[in-house]
Amino acid sequence: MIERLRLREAVMTDAADQAEVFYHAVMEGASGHYSLAQREAWASAMPREASVWQVRQVRYYTVVAEIDRRCVGFCELNRHEGRVEALYVWPALQGKGIASRLVRQVVDEAERSGLDALCMEASLTLAPRLLHHGWESLGEETVERSGEYLKRIRLRLALPSH
Repeated sequence: MIERLRLREAVMTDAADQAEVFYHAVMEGASGHYSLAQREAWASAMPREASVWQVRQVRYYTVVAEIDRRCVGFCELNRHEGRVEALYVWPALQGKGIASRLVRQVVDEAERSGLDALCMEASLTLAPRLLHHGWESLGEETVERSGEYLKRIRLRLALPSH
């Protein structure tokens, strides 16, 4: 299945799939690090509505990973702030290199855009993988979502000078 993976820029018709990838990545994929109450609060921060994700596509450079024309993961780059806003992969496909490929595509775009670094607030699920791939930890922080407190790691990746 992974051999059929293709990366491309998001289009409006991907938005419903993005909503589902986000929801399931949080509710299932993050279950090893966050309680059910924390995951429900996190998931509720973004409605499962395509229109919300379509607006985000306009705001951010969004790359999707697709298999058989279905979005199975995505990554958003805020070029203005040099920030990765979101990185989610369908739970059954986590750990197969999809996130790494999405991040590589976003890093390439950041370099083309002239950015000298990227930052991201990563979940406890994602952070160890990014640290293994050269991102630097700037420390832990806690964010509140609907009365629940979730730990995450602030990360930075220096990009090559131009």
